[in-house]
Amino acid sequence: MLGFVEKGGIVLWVIMALAVVVVAVVVERLLYFRRISVDEDVLYRRIKVSLEKGHYDEALAICDTNLSPLSGLMKVGIEHRDYPESVQKEVLKDAAAQEVPRLEKNIQVIGTIASISPLLGLLGTVTGVMKAFGVLGQFGAVSDPSVLANGVAEALITTVGGIVVAVPSVSFYNYLVGKANNMIIKLENQVNALILMINSGKARPPKAPSPSFFADIKAGS
Repeated sequence: MLGFVEKGGIVLWVIMALAVVVVAVVVERLLYFRRISVDEDVLYRRIKVSLEKGHYDEALAICDTNLSPLSGLMKVGIEHRDYPESVQKEVLKDAAAQEVPRLEKNIQVIGTIASISPLLGLLGTVTGVMKAFGVLGQFGAVSDPSVLANGVAEALITTVGGIVVAVPSVSFYNYLVGKANNMIIKLENQVNALILMINSGKARPPKAPSPSFFADIKAGS
């Protein structure tokens, strides 16, 4: 295996280093999405019950025990419960927008590596062919094919290495982008529902009697 890597030259080492970066980012993102995953329906119901009872501190405590973006959005809404609904909506939209960088963190790194890995493989192919032609230019006709082996090996190995890194990188990039986008869309769609839920626990002023009510009293007297 080590001899295989040595034949690939410095370009293959660069490709392998990029592969390590991809693995690290993918593992970190998968662990992050697993950590913030939560049964949103259960979370929603628990907080809604607390708000309807007017137990705002309890609702905030529930939000603090969850790492999901939805719980963070709910916490912001609860903290701004005394503001007008128009202000609450803007605040929640801003809070949802602030979750986007956390969800998309380092995903672009995978996309970049997926794009440049085949190009690095092509670069290794060119340098390997140049080495092979350099040997031919130095010695002229070569009766022993093994003399050209290093250049040809570098050309082929780096091409394979670039493709091997690029294919899974593209797959994981598309998967992670799709997962992040789904969560972002879900957060944006929850804004109006959260406003209704947050204001459900507010004490509503008593309804004023209708004019006909006073007319009936006056007629009765």
